[in-house]
Amino acid sequence: MLCRVEDKFKEECGVFGFFNRDSYKTSKITYYGLQALQHRGQESAGIAVSNGEDIVSYKQMGLVTEIFNEEILKRLQGHISVGHVRYSTTGSSFVTNAQPLSVRFKSGYLALAHNGNLINADELRSELEDKGNIFQTTTDSEVILHLISKYHSLGLISAIKETMKLIKGSYALVLMTKDKLIGIRDPNGIRPLSLGLLGNSYCLASETCAFDTIGAEFIRDVEPGEILVIDEKGLTSERFPEGRSALCIFEFIYFARPDSNLNGINVYIARKALGRRLAEEHPADADLVIPVPDSGNAAAMGYAERSGIPFAEGLVKNKYVGRTFIEPNQKDREIGVRLKLNVIKDIVRGKRIVIVDDSIVRGTTSKRIIDALRSAGAKEVHVRVSSPPVKFPCYFGIDTPTKKELVGSTKTVKFIRDMIGADSLGYLSIEGMLNCFDGKCKGFCTACFSGDYPMEVPAEGKKYLFEKR
Repeated sequence: MLCRVEDKFKEECGVFGFFNRDSYKTSKITYYGLQALQHRGQESAGIAVSNGEDIVSYKQMGLVTEIFNEEILKRLQGHISVGHVRYSTTGSSFVTNAQPLSVRFKSGYLALAHNGNLINADELRSELEDKGNIFQTTTDSEVILHLISKYHSLGLISAIKETMKLIKGSYALVLMTKDKLIGIRDPNGIRPLSLGLLGNSYCLASETCAFDTIGAEFIRDVEPGEILVIDEKGLTSERFPEGRSALCIFEFIYFARPDSNLNGINVYIARKALGRRLAEEHPADADLVIPVPDSGNAAAMGYAERSGIPFAEGLVKNKYVGRTFIEPNQKDREIGVRLKLNVIKDIVRGKRIVIVDDSIVRGTTSKRIIDALRSAGAKEVHVRVSSPPVKFPCYFGIDTPTKKELVGSTKTVKFIRDMIGADSLGYLSIEGMLNCFDGKCKGFCTACFSGDYPMEVPAEGKKYLFEKR
């Protein structure tokens, strides 16, 4: 049996769309946009391009730079594109499920890239299959394509609205026809999607860091429930009734790149604010503050600033190690952790350390890091977490363990402290976390901490509905 060293929530997916009204190379712009979003998914990637008559696409398992080269990009000729990087939350991890997905029907063709998760996909798929629809993948995203094609006779926008009436869950979509690029965000706005402008050309992306990479200007976020249509004439917007605004707060805590802005809030600045609040709620008598890199960096800086304790990088991350699987014996586990993170012994030796992390999922990696710090000579290790205890699973596009595997759901803070071997342990409160945003966002989904989901969710056993297909 193999054991996963990584003890973090797994990334969701990243989507990118481009409507070329200038002389840019469409596939290259999309390639660079996907590279900027690579942190959101590393299992597969794909690009589909429309030349006005036909769709050409290419997708494979692996990283963007491994999949695409100059020769492949030259084959992807056209003026509209959609791209996708994937970490699978529904459907098995193989190339059939890589996106973008495309379909041909009586009115033409569609290509789609999806970030999110539908919680009623299983029922919808069964109904469609009973009526003769044939599915090529095991992803919930294909359900969206089949529903839009089912209602195509109503016209594209009406077909999308009918589909949105039926699907439940989270979705940020980029959709392409022969002459249109369309961005769609679910009525709760759980997954992010933004609009940018490069010259006279429009682009859509999961995060604004993709615009910075290609030199585009951020225009605005796609609104919850908005259907944003881009064509040669420009932009038009249709609205589906907005629900309870609920942007996933874990985008700020862990997922999004620190140079991205979501709903007008910079991720790096938000993480520093979380760290400052954490220092107020859980001070420590210590010599150094060090982060668990990279997602703990900004929060640790905020903690150090507010506490007055010096900041140092006591752990070094090996950025060239993928998800590491190791044999389940103690010696190999220790090597597996050191492959990911190594302690700078001269920094921590003889010191009382505050270590700041963004979250604790199972606690296994936290324990190994603390053991490594003590072996390097750390005198005390105080753990501070810049989010509340994770107690509930996510149903909206983040691959979280089941509730019984979430240590924050089943154990007390004192138990977790003893389990990981820390001298003290402090989590940020939910109230403190939300106060860091000071009313700058309409609302967040905090269900993984509070259990307050923005919609009714299925029983936990049906969390990811196609996983066993």
